[in-house]
Amino acid sequence: MTSTVQRTHNHPGAGMVWSVSLFGRSFAGRLVGSVWWFFTLILISSYTANFAAVRTVNRMVLPIKDADDLSKQVEVQYGTLKGGSTWDFFRRSELADYKRMWEFMSTTPGVNVASYDEGIHLVRQRKGKYALLVESPKNDYTNQRKPCDTMKVGQNLDAKGFGVATPLGSPLKHRINLAVLEMTENGTLTKLQNTWWYERSECDHTNKQETSGTDDELSLGSLAGIFYILIIGLVLAMAVALIEFCYNSKKDAQKSHMTLAEAMKAKARITITGNSDGGEPSCHNSHTH
Repeated sequence: MTSTVQRTHNHPGAGMVWSVSLFGRSFAGRLVGSVWWFFTLILISSYTANFAAVRTVNRMVLPIKDADDLSKQVEVQYGTLKGGSTWDFFRRSELADYKRMWEFMSTTPGVNVASYDEGIHLVRQRKGKYALLVESPKNDYTNQRKPCDTMKVGQNLDAKGFGVATPLGSPLKHRINLAVLEMTENGTLTKLQNTWWYERSECDHTNKQETSGTDDELSLGSLAGIFYILIIGLVLAMAVALIEFCYNSKKDAQKSHMTLAEAMKAKARITITGNSDGGEPSCHNSHTH
């Protein structure tokens, strides 16, 4: 910004006149102001839009993170395979939450299914209004198959293993037990699960997880563009200011018959101190006799 001050004295009275300009006269100063206000406008607009979007999504999505949340709401129905191990688990459970879920599943028609395929079809058909309670291996495998529109919610409700049935007194029982134990200890079972469940997956869950973690966040990366504009504008303004300084110094050197270096030093001194000799600002006094 530039400001000019003029003081006059007149006897027997004295008058003082102040004239102040609030806007930069140089093109570089105006460029800096324009870039800064553009940066501020875009930053505020981005924050406002992101905040409104997050608030809208949070109102639309039902926050169900585990079985406890599922049991305390009525908007999303849930069921399981009739006569399956999960069905039997809820039927025998003595926990309050699971007993409440069992009461809902046993009294609500149409929520329990006769096959896994029927239940998965019901999940996709109702689009977030139905949840299928299923064994974790089946759940994990289904989530890795196309059309990749299902997901696992929360942790496993309980932990139990699967067994291989043999006739009573069969010699295969001992051999199978040893084989399963050996495969568990050397990691063969884990390797087989990773091979058939995840390595041969038909879905790309990495991008989904990355997207879900950043969709509702206003990160620095999403605002990088306006920071680039601010930096470029400041650099351009500095370049324009340097050109103006050199051009004006050259004009002053020609008018004052001095070298360009002397003119640049004098102009730099005026810019920093406000006057050419480093002293007090000069004033013009007029006296009336």
